[in-house]
This record gives sequence, structure tokens and C-alpha cells, in this order.
Amino acid sequence: MIKSKAAIASGEGKFSIQTIEISEPINDEILVKIKAAGICHTDWDSQSWGKTLVMGHEGAGEVVAIGEAVKNFSLGDKVMLNWAIPCYECFQCQEGNQHICERNSAVTAGNKVSGGHATFESTIFNGQAIEKAFSLGTMSEYTLVREAACVKIHVDMPFTSAAIVGCGVMTGYGSVINAAKVKPGANVAVLGTGGVGLNVIQGARIAGAGKIIAVDVNPLRLEMALEYGATHTLLTEKEDVGLLKAAEAVKDLCGGRGADYAFECTAIPDLGAAPLAMIRNAGTAVQVSGIEQEITIDMNLFEWDKVYINPLYGKCRPQIDFPILQDLYAKGDLFLDEMVTRTYALEDLAQAFQDMHEGKNAKGVIRFED
Repeated sequence: MIKSKAAIASGEGKFSIQTIEISEPINDEILVKIKAAGICHTDWDSQSWGKTLVMGHEGAGEVVAIGEAVKNFSLGDKVMLNWAIPCYECFQCQEGNQHICERNSAVTAGNKVSGGHATFESTIFNGQAIEKAFSLGTMSEYTLVREAACVKIHVDMPFTSAAIVGCGVMTGYGSVINAAKVKPGANVAVLGTGGVGLNVIQGARIAGAGKIIAVDVNPLRLEMALEYGATHTLLTEKEDVGLLKAAEAVKDLCGGRGADYAFECTAIPDLGAAPLAMIRNAGTAVQVSGIEQEITIDMNLFEWDKVYINPLYGKCRPQIDFPILQDLYAKGDLFLDEMVTRTYALEDLAQAFQDMHEGKNAKGVIRFED
């Protein structure tokens, strides 16, 4: 067993830094020494999921041990981790929907994943087996994962930048490229310019969009949006119900017709229908942030021929998309180093969460010392 310092969620809205024990890898498992772990709102939410678990679902590190059935990785390989772990054999994986694997996805399988030893039995806290967030648990010095959770880092990039690819970057970029398939020259509106929204903006820029209109209540976030590719910004008000006033401004910027695509990245249920108000007839509205609450939609917003889609995780195919993102980074098209606004020690996670809630960071990252 390997001892590892880790952030442990209580399940009742709190966390603490504790020591866990991790088994040696067997079968197709890989032991990863985590070098950096991204911080997002899902990590904050995981404190209140009603169970004790190792926190963290974004990470990158180095392979330090492998099971006997591992085929594609060797000791010393640098890897980034992917939380939507495909089995490559179920119906959805065969359909190309690896992000909603019917066997391993901690989201679509209702957390009843078939991860076996690596997911449920390999990590011990206070003498009991403990679950890891999304079968990863990256807010730990070490983690044991399935081979399918790992993607090799084949370009020169710091671990802090690699760590953030496996959630917000992939979700934003993939929602534009894989899900909406934004066309060159198209006009795009982005509602909310947090970490995911900034990556939607990056994706739109990379896709060759024409106008990229960032909408937010925070002027500091809008300044960031310009750095990542927004061509226009709209400072809206919290009192703007459904962002209908902002929608009129978007239409004015798009010749009175509306945007071709609009992406909701706020995670605010009351704004779930807002992108519909911003797109032209036969345009596409994309719900990116993962709203799961029941909402009411005025069906008049769908007139006419508008499409509303709700992709998960940018329709991620890790072994295809992550290398593409690495190549875009190496070319200078995908901004990752710039997105890591601040790094923290694991013991400073509370401060990292506070900075996240105050909107100070494009992205905060935990950096583990060697």
C-alpha cells in the first residue's frame, strides 16, 4: 500500500486534508503520481454528495506503476486524465459516444460504474474502502485508475496546463467543435465567461467564427473573454430576466437576425432557455453547463426551426480529442498556460475555492511538490 495525502469530502458540505492508502495496480490499472489537479465548481459540489470520497476529477501526472494487462503505457509516461472513462465495447461506445459509456460513465450510469478494484476497492481511508470522484480522485498525491482513463502527453507542456484539459477545456471546445459544429464565419454568443465559457470562446475562435459575443455580469470576466477570442462583450444585469435585453443587443450585433449559435455556460437554471432568445430562426442553442433542474421554457422561443442541444463533456473521445487539443496548444492556438491564473498547495484548497467563487481566476490549479 502507498500512503498519499488527499482532499477528502465529508459528504455533508465540508472537506479535510487526510492521509489515504492506495493499492498497487493490478490488471489494466495504472498508478499515477499526480503533479497537478484542476479546480472547478463540481469539486466544490462534491463535498455535499452524501458520501465520503477523494475529491478531484481533473489531473495530470506521471505513470509510476502499471498492472500486468496494461498495453499502451510505460513507467515514466506523462499523462492527462479523463473522467468519462470509455469501455469501447458497449452500445454507446460503439456508436462513437465514448463520453456516455454505459458501463463506466459516473454520470450516465448513475454512479453505478463497473470500475471494480480501481474504482471502489483500491483506496483506503480510516480502515475502510473509499470512493474517488469520477473514479479519479485527482486531489491526491497518487491515484490508481484504469488504463482507459489515461491519455499520453506527447507535446511539451507543463502539468498545470495538462491538468485542466480533462474537464472545462474539453467541455467548452468540444461543445463548439464536436457538438454544435460551428461553421467558419458564423456568429456566436457565449453566455457566461467562466472557465467553460472561455473555452467555448476559444473553440469558436479556432473554428473560425465571425463575431464572438461574450455576455456576463462581471466586467473582469469580460476582459478575460477578449483575451481568449471574443470580438464583442455585453455587460448584462442580474435583473435582466432570461437575458432578454441582452438578447436584443445580440440581435443588433448580428444584423437584427440573431446569432447562428448561442452557448449557455452559466449553470444558472433560470438561464437555461436564454440561448434560444439569442439565436436566429434555424439557429442552434447549446446548453453547456450541465443544468439538471426542472425549468420552464416559453415555446415561442423555439420559433422557427431552432435547435436546442444538451451535449455532455463536449462529446469527448479522449484518445482522439486530447491529442488534438495538445497539438492546438503546441501550435499556439489553444491557450492553456494563460488560463492557469494561480496555483495552490493542496493545503490551500479552501482559498482556491474562495477565489473560484469570487471569479478571480480563469482557472485555479493545485500543484503537487515533487
